[in-house]
Amino acid sequence: MPKNPVVFALANPDPEIGYEEAASVRKDIIMATGRTDFPNQVNNVLGFPYIFRGALDMRASAINEAMKLAAVKALAELAKTAVPDLVNMAYNQTNLSFGPEYIIPKPLDPRLLSTVAPAVAKAAVESGVAQQSITNWAEYELSLNKRLGLDNQMIRLISNKARRDPKRLVFADAENIKILKAASIIYDDGIAYPILLGNEARIKNIAAENNIDIDDLPIIDIRSDAMEAKREFFGSLLFQKRQRKGINKYESSKLMRTQNYFGAMMVETGEADSMLSGLTRNYADGIKPALQIIGVDEGVKKIAGMYILLTKKGPLFLADTTVNISPTAEELADITLLVAKEVRNFNMEPRVAMLSYSNFGSSDTPEARLVAEASKIVKQKNPWVYFNYFFFFFNFFHQLVLSTSIVVSILVFNCASTTATVAILCCN
Repeated sequence: MPKNPVVFALANPDPEIGYEEAASVRKDIIMATGRTDFPNQVNNVLGFPYIFRGALDMRASAINEAMKLAAVKALAELAKTAVPDLVNMAYNQTNLSFGPEYIIPKPLDPRLLSTVAPAVAKAAVESGVAQQSITNWAEYELSLNKRLGLDNQMIRLISNKARRDPKRLVFADAENIKILKAASIIYDDGIAYPILLGNEARIKNIAAENNIDIDDLPIIDIRSDAMEAKREFFGSLLFQKRQRKGINKYESSKLMRTQNYFGAMMVETGEADSMLSGLTRNYADGIKPALQIIGVDEGVKKIAGMYILLTKKGPLFLADTTVNISPTAEELADITLLVAKEVRNFNMEPRVAMLSYSNFGSSDTPEARLVAEASKIVKQKNPWVYFNYFFFFFNFFHQLVLSTSIVVSILVFNCASTTATVAILCCN
């Protein structure tokens, strides 16, 4: 057989030719079977459910060749896109990507429904067998994801907002497969314009080895000779900002050879709109350059980290679990109001409560009094914030488990400290 022979041995449970036997003879073979324990499983679950879904939703009078061909093409296109980590984990893989051992999507890929069914539905319309029309295909795809429980209102809100005005997003850790996959996906989805920082040859090799399409994405090799003038310029700006704060001129230029400082200066000078960092660095190394170069908003006294947990009942906001150790009552109050303000940017009205090992004043220790005092300060500074005061975590958790709609978001403050002070932010 010629180079890269294609063999489909689909008899079950025993293929006409064993996969291991064929692979031992030809290392370049591209082989598919009906077995789940070998690569490239051909399974009718990849087609029938989604063909029927698209046909039923269009009230199609028949399932014709055009609809079946549309399903095949949709599967082929899906196989060439970056595979979500959810699918990799389901099949105990680290990085599935289009190639000899992955020429067809996996049956457990959650994207199948929203990819194949719309393609079939469109083909039904175009071939004249549809008895119902769809005017908003994006809404249709969304409804399909809702049926699988995959829709998340907050992620959709953020994504739609980003698509309306895509920003230039610097990826400081671009020499990483996860970052490259994410950059490729957000570019294809029209969410942002990625800018990759790192060694160009290394980035391109990682992308090529894993079939990640980054051909349209700019790569800035900040340590290359071509970037020397830019490093010197950025270094001079950093020196102007920090010359009386512990950084000399030589150090300013040297720091511009690191992605986080270079990326933060790109944002500061308007060459980018935002920067993403932290995957391969600890929190302090990620946040320090941004503070030194970009700084904080007017009136902000204390910065804080915020996490978002997505649940079926809504998003849970956690803060501050990253930056501040043993904050004062005043600082806790400032952090609470800072994060409450940020939550409003998601079109949510915050409801705040602080957690402590004291349950509504049951403990009179200094740590418990600190949380109580922070609660009072929050109400004094912003009496319009819906506030549930402070109580023991398990009391709150019990309410969360029993309720069908009580909580949308949570703030956890100062978890890293010995006081274990926690606050909750809820939304209707």
